[in-house]
Amino acid sequence: MSSLSAAGKIGDLVTVAVPEDERVWVPQAPNVWFRPLMFNTVQGGWCNLLRVTKSGVLSRHRHPGPVHGFVIKGSWRYLEHDWVAKAGMYVFEPPGETHTLVVDASTEEMITFFNISGAMIYVDDAGKVVAYEDVHTKIDMCRNHYANNGLGSTYVDQFIR
Repeated sequence: MSSLSAAGKIGDLVTVAVPEDERVWVPQAPNVWFRPLMFNTVQGGWCNLLRVTKSGVLSRHRHPGPVHGFVIKGSWRYLEHDWVAKAGMYVFEPPGETHTLVVDASTEEMITFFNISGAMIYVDDAGKVVAYEDVHTKIDMCRNHYANNGLGSTYVDQFIR
């Protein structure tokens, strides 16, 4: 088994999920980052950690495919449901459902593992599409971030399958 690098890489199929090197986290919005774990360019999905250190509404979105989540730290909820996802809980998001992700003020930091099939389609209050992300736009975000922070643009390649 090889030793850990700054990225927390152990081998081709195993990695340390929460990296010690902060540069691995890719900024998505103010106080919101994602840490790529795997990009599936064949089926169009990805696995990542989402880390949030602010309270409030993060996004209103839907997915054409299913999404699976596991809360590692903190908590969050959807405005459209009456439950709160807390550390240790599993969440399933059915395809086509619109939901609004919220982190409450009592949460200092939230980290959740997500396995996303398809895309993230961001919508406004009327349900009109305002933006989207897919496996290729996520790879591009990572490539640009890593090129600018010293890890190098090819750093993202280790996550592409």
